[in-house]
Amino acid sequence: MNSSLRPVDRDEVSQFLANALQVSQISDYCPNGLQVEGVSQIKVLISGVTASLALIERAIQLKADAILVHHGYFWRGESPCIVGQKYGRIKKLIDHNVNLFAYHLPLDLHPVWGNNAQLAKHLEFTVLGTTGEQGLVCYGQTNGNLYTVGDLSHWVETKLGRPPLIIGSLEQPLGRIAWCTGAAQNFLADAITVGATVYLSGEISEPTVHLARESGVAYFACGHHATERYGIQALGQAIAEQFGVVHHFVDIPNPV
Repeated sequence: MNSSLRPVDRDEVSQFLANALQVSQISDYCPNGLQVEGVSQIKVLISGVTASLALIERAIQLKADAILVHHGYFWRGESPCIVGQKYGRIKKLIDHNVNLFAYHLPLDLHPVWGNNAQLAKHLEFTVLGTTGEQGLVCYGQTNGNLYTVGDLSHWVETKLGRPPLIIGSLEQPLGRIAWCTGAAQNFLADAITVGATVYLSGEISEPTVHLARESGVAYFACGHHATERYGIQALGQAIAEQFGVVHHFVDIPNPV
């Protein structure tokens, strides 16, 4: 670690993120912001998709002062008791005085650093607009070298490092594409309303298969983790550039 780094105040980072991600304007089912308080000054920031024990332990190895994630803690409907797995994670954070920042839907929605925006950048999609609840679904078009669902399948596998599960014909021509990262299978109907012929998300559920088949929309289930690796990296890098802190993205393998 570079000892000449100027530390930044934790609350300054928190306020920057609250403003930049417009946290107060977005309805969510978990708290967004500082979830576990640690040291007041930050020099080293670790970003990752989920605040798992493996990520926390890696952050401690890297002498991090703060962890930034998309999937944090304290979800609506879960038990508020800090026991078991939750206790183990939070205790480790507190024992090592590490801050935990988590941003869920505000990160999904951000037009530059967001999961949808960054997935589009990674896959070379052009964003034409948004639809669905709070504008969570993006729609647009692929690059000009892709012509069929099969072409897009190969492209997605190459770019994300895993084959997508596809509902639909590989020979189907590409038209308008819609996408929403993570567990966004319930937004397929919104994609249909904007004329999408392909919908790309992280997960798929049993009823979604039938809707895709009956609507003629090719469905790509590309992996929850795989589709949400890019937004948190971009946000971490933005913080590093804004405040001059060290930033490391840690990708904990996840097949889902």
